Amino acid sequence: ELTAGGAYMTREAKTSFKGFYRTGAKQDTAFLRTFIQFDGEGEAANARQRVIGGHAAQVLRGMCLRKNPNSSYADHEGMVPFGKLVDYAGGRSNGCTSWSAADATQLIAMVKGNPTTLYIYPESRDIAAAASGHSASSSYWNASCLKEIGTPKFWPRTT
Repeated sequence: ELTAGGAYMTREAKTSFKGFYRTGAKQDTAFLRTFIQFDGEGEAANARQRVIGGHAAQVLRGMCLRKNPNSSYADHEGMVPFGKLVDYAGGRSNGCTSWSAADATQLIAMVKGNPTTLYIYPESRDIAAAASGHSASSSYWNASCLKEIGTPKFWPRTT
């Protein structure tokens, strides 16, 4: 389901450890990703309950556990998550706003501790128009996108 667009306010930044990834021969790096929580207004007022926000368009894929008992991130059995760092800045996110790593660094620095209003599309009327079969020319999405996503549905106003 899609998130309705509209006015959102940036709130707290939460940085969390996602796992390790390989950066060189026998060299692993901890992947820490910062998430900016959004609070919505109007139709988007349930953003906090649905954990809607923004982050760098990066994720670890092909995850496994690796023995590393000396790591501060190790679990009680001395294991840490490990995967391949994937940048999906040119692709689709799973509901959050995502930015290229470079843009995320800049945007997070700008809004951290400085609540900022964002206006995000599409609004529910655009989603409803696409769902009811109105032409792509009057829609937020072009024909190619509509073909890929099919009939869009958005989260209800309440969770």
